[in-house]
Amino acid sequence: MTDNGPKTLYITDLDGTLLHRDERVSAWSRDTLNRLVSEGMLFSYATARSIFTASVVTQGLTPRLPVIVNNGSFIMDARTRERIVVNRFTDSEARDIYAALRRHQIAPLVDAIIGGKEKFSYDARMINPALAEFVAARKHDGRDNPLNGTSVILQGRVFYFTCIGEEEKLRAAYAELKETYNCIFQFDIYSHEPWLEIMPDTASKSHAILQLKALCNCDRVVVFGDGANDIPMFETADEGYAMANAIDALKQIATAVIDSNEDDGVARWLAENARLGM
Repeated sequence: MTDNGPKTLYITDLDGTLLHRDERVSAWSRDTLNRLVSEGMLFSYATARSIFTASVVTQGLTPRLPVIVNNGSFIMDARTRERIVVNRFTDSEARDIYAALRRHQIAPLVDAIIGGKEKFSYDARMINPALAEFVAARKHDGRDNPLNGTSVILQGRVFYFTCIGEEEKLRAAYAELKETYNCIFQFDIYSHEPWLEIMPDTASKSHAILQLKALCNCDRVVVFGDGANDIPMFETADEGYAMANAIDALKQIATAVIDSNEDDGVARWLAENARLGM
C-alpha cells in the first residue's frame, strides 16, 4: 500500500516470529521483505539476540534502518555494527545484581563493552552444562571471555546478565530483582532450558522502539511477536500482531492473530498491508 499518510515503522521479533524453527528466515520471507524495503517500507527487528547471532540468522535480509538487539540494550547499524544507542547499567547497579545472583548461587554470563568490544565474561570454574552449551555455540564470534575467578568479572561497561540453569534458583533471583531492574524469566523455545535475563530499566524492546521511532521521525509503530518479552512492545505500539504460535497472554492484547512463523506470517501480513513510501 503506497500513500502519503502517517509514517509507519514496522518492527518484528525474530525467534518464534520471523524465524522458522530452524532459526533462519525463509527465502520467501527474505525476498519479500527485501522487496518491500526497496519500495520504501520502514522495517527493522527487535530481538534478545546479540548483533552477532542476529546477523547469522537473518543472513540475506537487508533492513536499511538500525536494528534493536540484546532486548533493547543497543540500537545498532546492522551493516557497520556501530552502536547508535547504548542502554547500560551503572557500576553500582552491576555490583548489586551480581551480588544478588551469587546469593542465589547463580553464576551468570556478564555482557559488557570492554575496550570498545562486546565480551561476555564468566567464571569458567563455575559454569553449568546449560551455560556451557550456550558459550560453545558462540566461541568463534569474538565475545568469549572465560575467567579463572570473579575478581574482574564486572570489568568494562556492563549491559546484560544471562543466567541459564536451575529453575528454582532463577525464579528466586527473578522475584528479588524484578522490582528494580528489567528482568525476563522464560523457557528458551529451542533448548527449553529456563533463562533469566537482566537488563537496565532503560533497556527494553519497548523503550528502544520509541527511541528508534524518534530517530526515524515516524508517526506510528506496528509490531509482531510471539513471547512474553514482546508484551511491553505490544503495549507501546499502535498495533501489535501475534503469531498463531504465540503465547496466550500476547494473543489477548494483540490487534489480531496472524499466520505462524512457520507459515511466514510476518512477511505475508506486510506484503498485504504495509504502507510504502518514505
